[in-house]
Amino acid sequence: MSSLEESTGAGAGAGNVATVHAEATSEAKETSETTIVLADDHTVMRSALRMLLDAEPGFEVVAEAGDAETAIRYVRGHKPAVLILDLNMPGRSSLEAVPDIQEASPGTEIVVLTMQNEPAFARRALQAGVRGYVLKEAADAELVQAVRSAAAGDTYLQPALGARLAAGADARQADELSDRERDVLRLIALGHTNAEVAEQLYISIRTVESHRAHIQQKLRLSSRAELVRYALERGLVET
Repeated sequence: MSSLEESTGAGAGAGNVATVHAEATSEAKETSETTIVLADDHTVMRSALRMLLDAEPGFEVVAEAGDAETAIRYVRGHKPAVLILDLNMPGRSSLEAVPDIQEASPGTEIVVLTMQNEPAFARRALQAGVRGYVLKEAADAELVQAVRSAAAGDTYLQPALGARLAAGADARQADELSDRERDVLRLIALGHTNAEVAEQLYISIRTVESHRAHIQQKLRLSSRAELVRYALERGLVET
């Protein structure tokens, strides 16, 4: 091969490497974006929220909706990382729409944005499967953090509301648990299997299963995820 051919070949190789690197960089940039669908029936509120989110590096609002049905359609089409969902919109209930949203895009996490500051509403939302619960009055300070937490697979509950949730009537439910049930719940929340819980507490797997069934019945919770959220909210495990 001549010097010219060697030079041309080397240059072509370098060009290919540069192209691959550029494509990889572009792809990484695309995958690092947190895509968001914003659902709120108030146009002024949506505009303010969009300005807040667009100013945040790594966020991209891909669609806006004014009701739950439109939100479901946009979530199905865009498959966003996060859906910000107003709890009170005209037409269908937002919480009732959550299962359909999850079916339309299982990978989309939901952050509820609402004026409802009663712990019961927050509990219902968390039990429905949402990842975040933020009051509109604190949206400018907490919504970005809630979206980031949800995109990372973590649960975000406004601190003041979480404290009320823990100190209110729901806290009395935890008092109904026996010491052994609390131990079982704590180990379940830490990620241990029934067999591991049995080994650590020196009881049988059947006894663990019985305790777990009683815990779920007392707390009216049906899934492991709900048990984990409950334990976290009550401070039974440290985050």
